[in-house]
Amino acid sequence: MRLLRDPHLEVSLHVDATPQQVWELVSDVTRIGEFSPETFEARWTRGSTGPEVGASFKGHVKRNGVGPTYWSPCQVTKCVPGEVFEFAVGTDSTTVTTWGYEMEPDGRGTRVTEYFTMSPALPFRLYWLVMGPLRGRTNERGMRTTLERMKAVLEK
Repeated sequence: MRLLRDPHLEVSLHVDATPQQVWELVSDVTRIGEFSPETFEARWTRGSTGPEVGASFKGHVKRNGVGPTYWSPCQVTKCVPGEVFEFAVGTDSTTVTTWGYEMEPDGRGTRVTEYFTMSPALPFRLYWLVMGPLRGRTNERGMRTTLERMKAVLEK
């Protein structure tokens, strides 16, 4: 049954750039405001200065591009240049969501996949049960927009 599995969405796109070039862009969290329709800025925190497993940053979010803004604490969970950049959103003790980018060679370019996974904890599953259809569509549109904007920069 779909509701019992971890809520997971992903969007993929071909980019005429190398996996390393894509990785350098997606792992530079300070540039997310150029691409995301919801996260309009981000900065490294807790002494972190760049992408590596365990590095901390925070994203300044405006849900659906409207309403109040808030800062989301994040921590890098996977970081392999040219392959994957992933981060958990939440507190030190609770991950709410995990977001990431995977890159794989695709002809003369790269197939880049942005993905989102909701925490398997019961409160988040209940949230997804109620808000999942709407939030899922919004996240999917946002991921597509983010990737298309990154593609435009990478292919200049």
